[in-house]
Amino acid sequence: MKRVLVSLIATLALVTVYAQTDVTVTWIVGNRPQDTEYALKVGQQYSEANPHTIGGEEYNVTVEVVAGPESATDRAQQYLQYFESQSAEVDIFQIDVIWPGDMAENLVDLYQYEGFTEAAADYFPAIVENNTVNGALVGVPWFTDAGLLYYRQDLLDKYGLTAPTTWAELEAAATTIQEGERAEGNPDFWGFVWQGNAYEGLTCNALEWIASSNGGTIVSPDKIININNENAIAALEMARGWVGTISPDGVIGFMEEDARNIWQAGNAAFMRNWPYAYGLGNDEGSAVAGKFAVSALPSAEGGTPAATLGGWQLAVSKYSANAAVAADVALFATSEEIQLQTALEQSLLPTRPAVYERSELTSSPNAFMAEFLPVFQAAVARPSTATAPNYLQTSQLFYTAVNSVLKGDAEAADALAELELDLQDLTTFETGAPQ
Repeated sequence: MKRVLVSLIATLALVTVYAQTDVTVTWIVGNRPQDTEYALKVGQQYSEANPHTIGGEEYNVTVEVVAGPESATDRAQQYLQYFESQSAEVDIFQIDVIWPGDMAENLVDLYQYEGFTEAAADYFPAIVENNTVNGALVGVPWFTDAGLLYYRQDLLDKYGLTAPTTWAELEAAATTIQEGERAEGNPDFWGFVWQGNAYEGLTCNALEWIASSNGGTIVSPDKIININNENAIAALEMARGWVGTISPDGVIGFMEEDARNIWQAGNAAFMRNWPYAYGLGNDEGSAVAGKFAVSALPSAEGGTPAATLGGWQLAVSKYSANAAVAADVALFATSEEIQLQTALEQSLLPTRPAVYERSELTSSPNAFMAEFLPVFQAAVARPSTATAPNYLQTSQLFYTAVNSVLKGDAEAADALAELELDLQDLTTFETGAPQ
């Protein structure tokens, strides 16, 4: 009997050591079919490596994928409903780059899980900074975006010009090309198109003008309001001068597609837009196919180029019943090998600089992505973390003030002075000069 008992104990011990837990992780992504299909593929790749040892336990993991609403605004509202009810229904959330600050209290600190501290050093620093709230990493970078300068290489060659590196050079080149093309019979040709409507896109454009002019970032990472200064005023006055000269009067109502349509029809020398417009510009039927290139946006004399950071992150819900496993899935999905696969198959821009140098990418049809590396290395984050949970109101105040300047309804100095007061009312932040 004693021998049988010992044998039973030994058997139970073996069961304990080798027991594997079956876990299902739910991941919510975008609305497009390719979003869900690709996430399902990545989840299947993770599951094929079962079992996974996480925190000393072994798991057989199944990844389920659900589509979120098409509108990012609607998706944010849906996420907040999950959080308010402390629902465990979703484990991994795909979140916009401007959401970490407002959603942080509902997300786990990924630094508590194995691998994230080491991985953080391998992503673009600006994205990691953006996703870090009070020292906690609440999102791991999935894919990225940043503002780019598109330019007609054929027209630069035609007029003996080079790609501009300062805003003054852009103005001069845009003026020269615009005058030349109109003189040759195209009255609809413009020098520079961009996004000037009163919406989030204008926050992105104006932040690029101002940050590249040493005019601050609206609110600094250490929560100092730094927008009311001479350099920021000069940057807005500069942009106001483009309206009706090198840019159409209607640019004050433009969003991304408005600018792209003019550009892609062959009626602009320069365009500010996101990377998505690159592939479309080279599509069959595009008037600019094979005629353009991209670069970092210009800066003011003595400034540094600044591209507003965009993109999406993977975050793990604080209410997940399997947060450690979900975190491991997110780490796998944003690994170098999967990001390379994502770039090749989905044309989504990697968040790891090393991927841009991989021969598999540089020798592929998506080799153009390598041109974006300097842009992302100079990316500037919107102050979503510093102003949380009031970023949306901060941005609305900012783009409304900027749009009023562009329309000529307010002087830049007056608009920024009033904006500073409005931000003080919205927050308890101090004011100071940009650092």
